[in-house]
Amino acid sequence: KATWDILNAGQVVPGFGHAVLRKTDPRYMVQREFATKHFPDDALFQLVNRQFEVVPEVLKEHGKTKNPYPNVDAHSGCLLQHFGLKEENYYTVLFGVSRAIGTLSQLVLDRALGFPLERPKSLTTKWLKQNVQ
Repeated sequence: KATWDILNAGQVVPGFGHAVLRKTDPRYMVQREFATKHFPDDALFQLVNRQFEVVPEVLKEHGKTKNPYPNVDAHSGCLLQHFGLKEENYYTVLFGVSRAIGTLSQLVLDRALGFPLERPKSLTTKWLKQNVQ
């Protein structure tokens, strides 16, 4: 009912959908597996887990969402809360810093190898080990 209330009010369900992916975000699944293993009885995790079971079906029935599956934002707050980071204003900062570190490390590799800007998945670590001395 809560999900339908959000949708009927013309809003989106935070943590569901992704601009590129058309399946459950793999980062979400890694976080879910970690929480399932280490703190399955945590009340917030149980809520997030229930959303994983319910919300995609509601979004499919609603019919306006291209990707009804959870993204990393649907789970990361649960982990941060569990480990004591309760200042929610910093969650976006953490996301931005982690994104910047990934982008900057790829930029360093691109510059070192003389490549134009590329997505990180364009070169594997295996390829780098075989081709860079």
